[in-house]
Amino acid sequence: MSDTHTAAAAAVTDRASRLARLRLSSLGLVTMLIIQFILGMIYNLYGTAPTAAKSVGMFSSPVLAVHVILFFLLVIAAVMQLIRATGARHRLTAWLSAVGLLGILAAGFAGIGFIGNGDAGASLGMSLAFAVSLACYVVLIFALAP
Repeated sequence: MSDTHTAAAAAVTDRASRLARLRLSSLGLVTMLIIQFILGMIYNLYGTAPTAAKSVGMFSSPVLAVHVILFFLLVIAAVMQLIRATGARHRLTAWLSAVGLLGILAAGFAGIGFIGNGDAGASLGMSLAFAVSLACYVVLIFALAP
């Protein structure tokens, strides 16, 4: 009988540990998204804006290069978050992690469109997709609170 209780307690502790790690990774993603937003704003204010006649390369300035590199790191972190959420079998976390990843990818594709021709719609798409991703991970921080 005590083995059953010990196994059940270990399962509860393991699940709580997984959810705590998911909460911390959500906090990391929020931090990365905020840094990404700040880099985008710095480039928007002080960088060379692309036009329909002249595109801007992804690595044309140090700020834009860090912005692009951070995008790839965000994708990796969001994929890992989704894998952990799926493994934890926590429905809300899995859904919000998936939507957050889709938002990050959408912002990246909008960014590619923006550096190609400076389209204002692509810039708006980046900011809206960023907001969706940020909201997903912030909700997870609060939803996974101990």
